[in-house]
Amino acid sequence: MLRLVRGGAFVLALLVVGAAGGLATVLVHQRGWGLLLGLATAAACTRALPRGWARVGFMIGWMGAVGWAMAPRPEGDYLVPGNLLGYALLVGSFVVLLVALATSGPTRGSRDDPGDSPTPT
Repeated sequence: MLRLVRGGAFVLALLVVGAAGGLATVLVHQRGWGLLLGLATAAACTRALPRGWARVGFMIGWMGAVGWAMAPRPEGDYLVPGNLLGYALLVGSFVVLLVALATSGPTRGSRDDPGDSPTPT
């Protein structure tokens, strides 16, 4: 039970870290180096995190922040404009999300996968 609580707290913390990273990238994406640095950071964090819910939690936080920034604000303006850098932020974030989802499953030959056992002859 304690392991489940610690794992949930870890994923929740990664959700917050992912949201902070996504928001920071949104704020500096209009500079070319800011967009590249933000997407590289997301990719590196996703690669460094263990497989499973940790990667997914981080990227859900990231995409939540980017999605929130894409929505129009009450004043009628946007944090992410519809230009090349804005679309690059959106597409790059989706690519990192898809990579995180594709690599979050168990590895081949892991403890969860018993594999093929030879049939006795």
